[in-house]
Amino acid sequence: MGKTPNKILVILCFFSIYVIWGSTYLLNKIAVSELAPFMLAAIRFITAGLLIFILCKFLGINLSITKKQLKNTIIVGFLFLTFGNGFVVWALRFVDSGFAALEISAQPLIVLFLLRILQGKKIKTMSLIGVGMGIIGMFLLVSQKQIISDKNSLIGMGMIFLCLLSWAYGSIFVGKADLPTNYFVNTGYQMFFGGIMLMLVSFMVGESWSLPTTWSGEVQLSMILLILFGSIVAFTSFNYLLKVVSPEKVATSTYVNPIIAMALGWYFLNEQITLQSSIAAVVLLTGVYFINTKKKLILLSRFKGRVRPRNVEIE
Repeated sequence: MGKTPNKILVILCFFSIYVIWGSTYLLNKIAVSELAPFMLAAIRFITAGLLIFILCKFLGINLSITKKQLKNTIIVGFLFLTFGNGFVVWALRFVDSGFAALEISAQPLIVLFLLRILQGKKIKTMSLIGVGMGIIGMFLLVSQKQIISDKNSLIGMGMIFLCLLSWAYGSIFVGKADLPTNYFVNTGYQMFFGGIMLMLVSFMVGESWSLPTTWSGEVQLSMILLILFGSIVAFTSFNYLLKVVSPEKVATSTYVNPIIAMALGWYFLNEQITLQSSIAAVVLLTGVYFINTKKKLILLSRFKGRVRPRNVEIE
């Protein structure tokens, strides 16, 4: 960029992608306990998209895009937000927020597998070690008695895995897709259309919609935080950091978010952190570290596509 980045701003942006992204699991868990999941996600992303459009107009940013870019933003919005995030919110009705965050941290592992299957790319030695540890970590996470004995928990964890596939494919698609060059415009269109598709899903499954005035104060606050901070501030912070610090440093959010999510879930929602969960976290996140030690930080492509999404956590 030419200028030395503002250290305080950099610190605030790291705080944003560490704590805000980690806290979105708690906020979604609180909101989904009262609201229909697809309605919740639809309102969040439609509102965030419209606010970004208003901000672009205020800043004089041109919102016009080509037909091809519009088509691609709709595809990415579906992969990252409609399916990739909306169904994670749905799954949070059945699993703890900490479990969900930890499972989602395996995203780089899924991306590697898809690159191998779709593009025939070889998995290098360090990444192979990471994949092996990731598989062991995932097994430790989902093999716990309280999950195996609970059918709903298994359904929730299975749905989150399908969302991981959606995010992973989306991150690969974004790498070659023609998308708006301005990250505000890119994010705004993805969020708006992702939210519209979530609204259609909500209507299709027969969810009951309610006015914000009927929500509890706790849910109202959670939604405001998700829209303003989880959907706008954190995404902008991530994009800024990609320009002023190394990708390796930005990717550390992959390791911090699950820890934040588990700690907040334990403190505010009394979610249990078992010894096996702790071991699974260490093994899984170490595996993710081995995968990300290579210069090709595939995980970052999902985030560039959303804002910048991822790989949109959303979430």
